[in-house]
Amino acid sequence: MFKSPAMRVCFLLILSFNFFTVNIFAQPRKEHNLIFDSLATRWDEAIPLGNGWIGALIWKKEDKLRMSLDRVDLWDDRPMPEIDKLKFNWVVDQVKKNEYDTVQNLGDRPYEIYPAPTKIPGAAIEFPVKQFGKVISNELDIANGLSVIKFENGVVFNNYIHASRQIGYFGIENLPGSVSVEAILPELMAPNYNSGNKGATGNSVEGQGLERLGYKKGTIKKNANSILYHQPTWNGTYYEVLIKWQQFSPTHIIGQWTITNNKPAVLADLNKSLKEPTGWDSHIAWWNDYWNRSSVSIPDPVIERQYYLEMYKFACVARSNTSPISLQAIWTADNGNLPPWKGDLHHDLNTELSYWPGYTSNHLDLTASYTNWLWKIKEENKRWTKHCFEVDGLNVPGVTTINGKPMGGWIQYSNSPTTVAWVAQHFYWQWKYSMDKKFLLEKVYPYFNEAELYFSKMLNKNGYKNKLQLSSSPEYHDNTIKAWFKDFTNYDLSLVKSFYSQGIEVSNASYERRPVEWIYQAQQLPEFDINETGLTIAPNQNLEESHRHHAQLMAIYPLCQLDVDKANEKDVVEKSLRWLEKIGTRNWCGYSFSWAACIYARAKEADNAVKQLQIFASNFCLPNSFHVNGDQKGGQYSSFTYRPFTLEGNFAFAQGVHELLIQTRDGHIEIFPAVPDEWKNVSFQSLRTEGAFLISAKKENGVPVSVKIVSEKGGTCNIKLPFKTFIQKGIERSSINFDKDMYIIFNTKPGQVITFENGYE
Repeated sequence: MFKSPAMRVCFLLILSFNFFTVNIFAQPRKEHNLIFDSLATRWDEAIPLGNGWIGALIWKKEDKLRMSLDRVDLWDDRPMPEIDKLKFNWVVDQVKKNEYDTVQNLGDRPYEIYPAPTKIPGAAIEFPVKQFGKVISNELDIANGLSVIKFENGVVFNNYIHASRQIGYFGIENLPGSVSVEAILPELMAPNYNSGNKGATGNSVEGQGLERLGYKKGTIKKNANSILYHQPTWNGTYYEVLIKWQQFSPTHIIGQWTITNNKPAVLADLNKSLKEPTGWDSHIAWWNDYWNRSSVSIPDPVIERQYYLEMYKFACVARSNTSPISLQAIWTADNGNLPPWKGDLHHDLNTELSYWPGYTSNHLDLTASYTNWLWKIKEENKRWTKHCFEVDGLNVPGVTTINGKPMGGWIQYSNSPTTVAWVAQHFYWQWKYSMDKKFLLEKVYPYFNEAELYFSKMLNKNGYKNKLQLSSSPEYHDNTIKAWFKDFTNYDLSLVKSFYSQGIEVSNASYERRPVEWIYQAQQLPEFDINETGLTIAPNQNLEESHRHHAQLMAIYPLCQLDVDKANEKDVVEKSLRWLEKIGTRNWCGYSFSWAACIYARAKEADNAVKQLQIFASNFCLPNSFHVNGDQKGGQYSSFTYRPFTLEGNFAFAQGVHELLIQTRDGHIEIFPAVPDEWKNVSFQSLRTEGAFLISAKKENGVPVSVKIVSEKGGTCNIKLPFKTFIQKGIERSSINFDKDMYIIFNTKPGQVITFENGYE
């Protein structure tokens, strides 16, 4: 990529020096990088690159270096056959008649037997690198997304995807005179849409063969310095992959690639005078800004490294104007089959967990991709709501295509009557963490208003009063008739309660002052079902077996409706967790552990929270940090030992770290709420809270020493400091009020900076 390895190293050292002088804490350290002495031999262990739009996985297939290419909006979005025949009232009738085979045949079976709708892969580039000898170093620098592969004969292979342009770059340096340039030029490898076989017919986890999509054969056009691949897809759509390269000297080749969806692929010529791809400075500037937004420092090296790898991946898969993070995002499986669960958008857990860390880590520009997309598909979702539930207003299918269309699947969850409440929480968070009044008025309130219209009808439909006709708890009893409950499950109930609580706040803040009916409806909802086991699945249904989805604990996290600082609620939380431990983790997936870490942190059980994070990082992630659902150490903690890659567990892990360090609940901020006693030195910088406060704090030798608050938008700050006495700067002592729960309350102005230092009494 640069004229020589020395030039590249020098350039990166200068960048690193300049960056560290700005913020020595923000740059990930070398020990956080992915560093290997060989290339992975499986796609799911590859080096991942991405920029929200396009992605690449770098690995070795046979004796070739392979770059698996992907694009976020490469979808086969044909309608799911028979899906429009499914209506909720009909399901209710079948359940009452105990005739559920008909429901499964119409609602569940099509998802398994039809190959589309589905996410699809792009292509791959292969380089014949056998003549370079062994790989002696394979490193991904997560500070800037640069992959550097070194071979024993001195050849260096560099790759990066530009952070804000839909272009990937590669460079080969130090080519020896004995190597023919023509012998190492890239080849484009098309997916096997047209292998001549019928294609595998595996289940949704294994993935059906790509041949079953029935695409026409793509075309590959080669020129002296380029390759263009044109692939027709469904119903007249297509995508293109373009590779271009240039030999700038006998020892140096530079190339670039892109993928486009439904438009021709075009790449400008490379800059010959610079001897490197254009745009490196802007690429580095983007990554510097990203890492400067926030940082954490904790004494557990395994958890800290995993945290930074998760935040690297978050930067790779999210941009404000992309579709949301799907199961594999821009890293679709490169194994000849469709990706696990069709790489779709699951809203009964997966998309929601994927955005958890973005708010606290101060990346609201990236979390905006979720709410922007939900807003974009709102009319399609309203159409589906009217058709499926036969009421006005807004709900969201639990499993959707990129355009928000229903895909079916286990219909207790793909047709859940409460999905809109969980996705609406992200509108609420996007407002609360930004305090963006325009966003509140133009997006948040209208979205809640449409959803409330739907709930007002559904909660009082066909003679039912303040309840749903049928309720469920994600994946408990799988997709059998037993998975439907006649009374509110704690999952559905917690979502509806949270929706109304947040909606009333949204309504008041927007000056609409229309929450009278909302308040009345909220008051009519039943209480959570609680017994000696704590929070149950539903009335007369305890958690009786190990289960991967912590749906019954939604009230603890992420909805934060129960507070362990209140004695009666603490008792419920502790009973729930002790029962969870009694039932065990044998049927948990990887994300279950990272979600449990967040739950334990909210319960202020620091050691238990940290244990969940350690288990996740050590047992449920591949060497490249990808979460693969199953226990990769032979079933040490879970009976699931398979390895379907999905991202939500990775990002919930990052939020688990945040929850140890800082928490917001009902406008109350708490510093170091769940830090283990053995963590003597802990710090974080510029973590964001509700109310648009950026907070930094430090603990040294076991003693909290300082807290810094930057008020972005002004307003009241209600915070519990990690010390009882303090010296304040940037605010008059007389303007600080104290309450009985050790919180201090004070008003702030936009841009005001306030620091508190431990008074050591």
